[in-house]
Amino acid sequence: MKKLGLVGGISWVSTIDYYRFINEGINEKLGGLVFAECIIYSLNFDDFQRNNTNGDWDASFKLLLKACKSLEKSGAEAIVLCANTAHAVSDRLEKEIALPIIHVVTATANEINKLGLKKVGLLGTKFTMEMDFYFDKLAENNIEAIVPFLQEDRDFIQKTLKEELGRGIISEQTKKAYLSIIDELIENGAEGIILGCTEIPLLLSQEDISVPAFDTTRIHSEAAVKFAVSEN
Repeated sequence: MKKLGLVGGISWVSTIDYYRFINEGINEKLGGLVFAECIIYSLNFDDFQRNNTNGDWDASFKLLLKACKSLEKSGAEAIVLCANTAHAVSDRLEKEIALPIIHVVTATANEINKLGLKKVGLLGTKFTMEMDFYFDKLAENNIEAIVPFLQEDRDFIQKTLKEELGRGIISEQTKKAYLSIIDELIENGAEGIILGCTEIPLLLSQEDISVPAFDTTRIHSEAAVKFAVSEN
C-alpha cells in the first residue's frame, strides 16, 4: 500500500470526511483490519482564507508548498490537497515537489464522463467559480461548466462556506437557497451539478438534487484510495 500525504485543515470539518472515506475505501478493498497509511498536515484555515481573499496566491502557494514538502520528507508517496480551491496552485506545486498530486478536478471529470454529460453546474468558493483553473481542467476533458450568473449568488455561497459550513454549521435556510441556485443552473442547461467545495456535501446530497450530483470530497477520496492500492 502506498502512503498518502493529506493537506488538510482547509477546512478541518471536511478533512474529517476525507480521513473517513479514505480509510473506509482502503478497508473495503483490502478487508480485515487493513486501513490507510496516511499523514495529515493540517493548515490554519484562517491563513489560507485570508491570503485568498487578499488575492495573495503566492502566499497561499508558499503555505501549501511548506505542507507538501513536510509530507514528502515524512515519506508520503502522493499528495491529496483536501480542498478544491487549493488546486488553483496545484500545477505550481507539482513543479516543486517530487510527488504526484491526485487532482480533484481530473477525478471529478472522469466521473462526469462516465455518465456522458457535457455541461455541468459548478458550485464552490468564489475563487473556484471565478478563476480559470477548474474550467480549464474540465474543458481538457470536453466538459463545459457554468456557475451562478448573479454576483450576489456567488457571494452568498462564499459567505456561507466561510462562516457556516467551514465551521460545521448547517442551516436549513442556507440549504434552500443553494437548491434555488441549483434549480436555476439546471434551467440554464446543467446536466449535473459539481459540489465543488469539500464543505458543500455537508449540506447537500444526491437526494436533494434532481440531476446527477458530483460530491468532490468522496470522488477525490476514491481517487486517493485507487492510487494507494495500485501496483504502479
